[in-house]
Amino acid sequence: MKVSFSSSFKKKFKIRIKSTANEDLFWASLDIFMNEPFASKLQTHKLSGKLNGLWSFKVEYDIRVVFYFTNDKPKQAVLVDIGTHDEVY
Repeated sequence: MKVSFSSSFKKKFKIRIKSTANEDLFWASLDIFMNEPFASKLQTHKLSGKLNGLWSFKVEYDIRVVFYFTNDKPKQAVLVDIGTHDEVY
């Protein structure tokens, strides 16, 4: 699966994740996501409410990535937010 980063994701990543211990965990989780988006370790799930239409996967205990799937062939994912549970939901 191809993945792209929205400009909002890049900003949030730089502020919340870059240069922390979670950065390595993010890249490892992204690698898993690109090969198997619904791997049980990621706990990928559809969101509801104000985030209806978006999906989320887990990087570690309290770090989540919010994204959406495109209708392109092959399917792509666009990452839109990253942070703690409270920051992204």
